[in-house]
Amino acid sequence: MYELDQQYLEELETIASEIQESDELARYLDSEEEEDFTRLKELYEPRIAHLYEAVAKDNPLQIIPFELVVLDSMFEGLFLPKILGYSVLRGEVNEQVKYVRPQEHFKDILLAICQSTNFEILKKRIGQTIQIGFALSSDIWITNLINSITNKRIRYYLQGQKLDRYRRDSDRLIGLNRYHNQFRNDFFQTADFPGSAADLPVFFNPLKQFLIHRASIKVNNSSLLEPLDNFITNDEMQGTTEHMQVMAIYAMFYDLTDASRKQLSTIFNKIREKSTGFSERFLHFLMELHHHPVLRIMPEADKKMSLIVDKTYNDKLSEYYQLLDIIHDQGYTSEEAHEAVKVFYNKNEGMSTINECVRQTVFQYFNRFISNLEERHYPELFDISKQFAIYMRIFVNEQFNQGLKELSMNFVTNALTRFVDKRGKDYQDIKKFVSSAFVDFGFLKEKEIVEMFKTRRKKKTE
Repeated sequence: MYELDQQYLEELETIASEIQESDELARYLDSEEEEDFTRLKELYEPRIAHLYEAVAKDNPLQIIPFELVVLDSMFEGLFLPKILGYSVLRGEVNEQVKYVRPQEHFKDILLAICQSTNFEILKKRIGQTIQIGFALSSDIWITNLINSITNKRIRYYLQGQKLDRYRRDSDRLIGLNRYHNQFRNDFFQTADFPGSAADLPVFFNPLKQFLIHRASIKVNNSSLLEPLDNFITNDEMQGTTEHMQVMAIYAMFYDLTDASRKQLSTIFNKIREKSTGFSERFLHFLMELHHHPVLRIMPEADKKMSLIVDKTYNDKLSEYYQLLDIIHDQGYTSEEAHEAVKVFYNKNEGMSTINECVRQTVFQYFNRFISNLEERHYPELFDISKQFAIYMRIFVNEQFNQGLKELSMNFVTNALTRFVDKRGKDYQDIKKFVSSAFVDFGFLKEKEIVEMFKTRRKKKTE
């Protein structure tokens, strides 16, 4: 575990001291009224939250040490309901929507709340959190936690948070997703870097998801570069699939120093040369990243990875990144790219992993272009659609075709919502294009197009 930077620790100590010396706390201790505690919360929780967000954005590996400091009674339980929720959401769950490992940090925070003199007020903000945390935990773990509490009233309260409605896997998943939506804009993700091969199975999945998450948002990741370098250079990790995946994420999505890039390239290619089936395993992971629901592999990421790959090696990886260099440098709409993709694609099986990666690379170009196209610029859709036919002929892949159809249909639907005058030039231009091109591409049948542009008669009012 990383230590909390002194500057953060000092700021927390200052907040704790101010809480203890405040008139608001004195008033609450005298009255024991909830409204006085609410006033205390309104004054100091935003300050803790602001500092927490700064740590979470710039030094995410220090989040747990930060939370442990806030467990101190000097903070009067402020901000604990929030970090209790964070601890629930960090746990890795399996296919049965149960925690893979017991969440001891969740237990520590919950016990701190239960032992707080302000428990009766705090419990009003933690019911749903405990319900989800218990739903994801094992019965034995919950029983042991509850039995460790001496206060019968608190034990009864906790027992009441174990709900029958979360017995089924599907219900737990729905509950977890709904709960997670409440925190979708919060920064609270963290992870542990395994220090040995024995730790790898325990820490890897949360670490992988954490690194992907940090790559998908705009934050300062400089504090992660040193632990990433340490992980990459750790001899115990090298040669494992997990190490290869971290190398790929690091190379494509993080801003390496020149020294780190050179070091990573040396290690990557050394392992690549020694490991049987390295290229296929790497490409399989690349395909996984292409299909990630949030992360997008932009041309910049491909170019960063291309700098790592030694293309003098005679393998699929060299061929693949040589092709991507052409696509990104010459442009996917260029004749050079068309020919290079065609030759490369025909050398490999159509449904192979490497060809799927090529299709995804090309599709993401179309996706970015059309998704960011304003409705008033619809003639640009007409122009780019000329590329559809070229790549559809090369790939002969229904999934690729369906992806283009969905992109095009979404754009046209939005455009028709804007251009409602059916006699206007804009509407007629779009109708003419759809009527011709969408049939040629196989996106729609003629009957579907007629239905799409049919004028709906208004019902007469009696």
